[in-house]
Amino acid sequence: MKKVLFYAVAGLAIVMALALGGVYAFQDKIIAMFVAEANKHVVTKVEVGEISLSLFEKFPQVAISLDKVNIIEALPESNESLARADKLYFTFSLWDVVMGDYTIKELHLEEGEIYVKVLPNGQVNYNIVKTDTTAPSEGFSFNLEKINLHEVAVNYIDQQLKQTYALTAHDMSAALGISPETTEIKAVGKATVQTVKVGTGEYFKGKQIDLNTALLVNTQDKKVQLQPSIVKVGEAAYEVGGNIDYADVTHLDLKLKGQNTNIQSLLSLLPQNISEDYRQYRSEGDIYFSGTVVGNTSEKESPEISFDFGCTNASFYHPDVKQRVDKLSFNGSFTNGNRQDASTSVLELKGVSGVLNGRPFSGNLNYKNFDNPTVAFDAKGKIDVAYVLGLLRLDEVRSGSGIADVKVAFAGNLNRFKAKPGNSTLSTSGDITLHNVGLSLSSLPLPLTGLNGNFMFKHNDVAVSGFSGKIGDSDFQLNGLFRNVIAWLLLDKQRLLVEADLQSNYLNFDQLLNEELNNSSEAKGSASSYRFTVSPDVAFDLSTEVKRLQFRRFKGKNIKGEVKLRNQVVSSPNISFNAIGGRFAVKGTLDARKRDHVKVTTASVLQNMSVDSLFYVFENFKQSFIEDRHLRGVLSANIASEIYFDSHLNPKTDLLQAEIAATVLNGKLINFSPMQKMSAFVKRHELANLHFAELRNSFWIQQGTIFIPEMDIRSSLSAVPVVSISGTHTFDQDMDYKIKLPLSKNKKLDKDSVYGVVADDTDAGDSMLFLTLKGKESNFKIAYDNIRVREKISKDLQQEGKELKDLLKGKKPSEKEKKVELQQDEYFDFDE
Repeated sequence: MKKVLFYAVAGLAIVMALALGGVYAFQDKIIAMFVAEANKHVVTKVEVGEISLSLFEKFPQVAISLDKVNIIEALPESNESLARADKLYFTFSLWDVVMGDYTIKELHLEEGEIYVKVLPNGQVNYNIVKTDTTAPSEGFSFNLEKINLHEVAVNYIDQQLKQTYALTAHDMSAALGISPETTEIKAVGKATVQTVKVGTGEYFKGKQIDLNTALLVNTQDKKVQLQPSIVKVGEAAYEVGGNIDYADVTHLDLKLKGQNTNIQSLLSLLPQNISEDYRQYRSEGDIYFSGTVVGNTSEKESPEISFDFGCTNASFYHPDVKQRVDKLSFNGSFTNGNRQDASTSVLELKGVSGVLNGRPFSGNLNYKNFDNPTVAFDAKGKIDVAYVLGLLRLDEVRSGSGIADVKVAFAGNLNRFKAKPGNSTLSTSGDITLHNVGLSLSSLPLPLTGLNGNFMFKHNDVAVSGFSGKIGDSDFQLNGLFRNVIAWLLLDKQRLLVEADLQSNYLNFDQLLNEELNNSSEAKGSASSYRFTVSPDVAFDLSTEVKRLQFRRFKGKNIKGEVKLRNQVVSSPNISFNAIGGRFAVKGTLDARKRDHVKVTTASVLQNMSVDSLFYVFENFKQSFIEDRHLRGVLSANIASEIYFDSHLNPKTDLLQAEIAATVLNGKLINFSPMQKMSAFVKRHELANLHFAELRNSFWIQQGTIFIPEMDIRSSLSAVPVVSISGTHTFDQDMDYKIKLPLSKNKKLDKDSVYGVVADDTDAGDSMLFLTLKGKESNFKIAYDNIRVREKISKDLQQEGKELKDLLKGKKPSEKEKKVELQQDEYFDFDE
């Protein structure tokens, strides 16, 4: 026994040695014979980096190895590739080497790409092999029995039929049985479908497929018989069989049936843009699928496609969540119709029923004419919002709660609806009722809670009854009509018109306008900033009643009025409310058409508002010269203004314009620093609490400056009962005030003259002291106003000249005024 084994091994070694010696001894001859035989069959240019003979790369086969291969496509004057490969092997057996007769039986293509084309005129790029009637080269021939592909990208583009097929063959092999009239092919292997594009639809993108098929090609009759074969696409498996006749126009007669069918079997057949969102879902239960493809396929013809599918008592779920659809049943069908194209295609789901968290639902769907779609569907059921959202896993909605009672129907042509959405092109009916629904949206961090109400559908509009809820701390209730709501939800650049009564107990604009609370995390600004935008796609006519409203320090009550929004412009003819101890009425517009340049134009009436509260609420108008702690009194005013803001509600003070006619009653000026500096004239305790019964004046604001015409303040000061003030005050806190003080007649002249020029005011009947107040709020000075004194002297001289003329004419002279002396301009420097 040992001798037999020894001789066998020795014989094998001798054969191997002879083969190895033959390979290296005759490799140049073998390569030359291969090239000569290949040139007889290939009609296009083939570029090869290197040709070699290898005994070990495909052992036990001997391989002719071609490196860096580039095969040019068979189209006139084209230099594009039909195929590229890092390695291309043609193999034959070791025995061929011993016998000196070489027959190529296998082809191996590795790390390559294949590009197959059908041009619009029907010309193809793959006819690179010619039929050669000459005898094969002596001792060398091709008799392929197997083709192997390893990591080869295969691309097929049919420009006539507008179809594209692309896949990567990871490891695929095809066994060939070739006879003079037929070729039998048995193919197995794994691949990844990159894409299948048919018309505008994309299918099977990124799907893993396992192929196990057998077919018989009759080259004489030009027919292909496809034996029942199994194709697995991802987790879906299909049995495919039938016949293909390509003698003239290609004719298909194929049958397709699902094996161990599940939801993925159905979704895999849908276009990628539809199936992608549901690719993670799974199913259990009885699901069926079958179909046929029958007819001619060419540039002008398509076969008739018909599929039936459905399920009975099945379950549908996402593997990562607990929610599922139970007891799901429906019958579905698809056909491309009598014209075998998109215009006659129909997708139908009948008798859809199931259970969601113990609550039954039902519905139907009909979708026909894929070129000009007409859709009809109806749905009915009480939906647990949290349960459904958990099942659907929507990125836009983080969570939800409550019940939605749905009973709706919808029918219409989508293209006509897109073209004329407002012309009742849709038929909608039914209603949706919300019961304590809550929603948490990704784009709106403020939660929506306690949503209740009924929405009744009619054509493109929705009648809203008792729609109430909360957004953060703010509550609302709406009753009215939402016009064009279906188009606004489904189409781009459509405007929603809300005609409704709005009621609220409390609106918190600190929350509603807060940028952090009203944007997704990617768009948040600083925590203290605001964001104000008005959508161009929303319009409304609202009759509002709000009991309480808050924004920063402002708190309003009993807000009532009409508000309209059109084209990003908010307007109102009449809004009134109670605030700051008084009553406020306003009409005007808010123009938000320019995103960072919001214009507010108003005409307002303020009645009996507390001055100190007004300054407090408006944060002392961003200045520190005179603050709420300095003021008391009751303000009434008429204000016409133009105010500008950026989108963060920061005012553009340089553009502000306003005209204000104001009256202050029972006013007080408390511990006001500029008044304290006048203690040389008035007792300090009187200056600390200056009373005045009434103040009336008009003010103008323009180019960042407040203009104050001269006004008399009749005060409680015993020494200075009337003070006249005029001047300007800029938003940069530059002050330029002119002050006129009357001096009592019983004061001694030399005492007053110590401080400067004194002039008699014939109108007031007293001597007047003219002063200026200039500087910044934190650094100002009071000085004599020599200009006004000169003007006063000039006026008095003119008056005296007139009196002299009257005296010369015999008229009785008027009472002579005190002489006025002009001294050098100097600043007050009072020590407190």
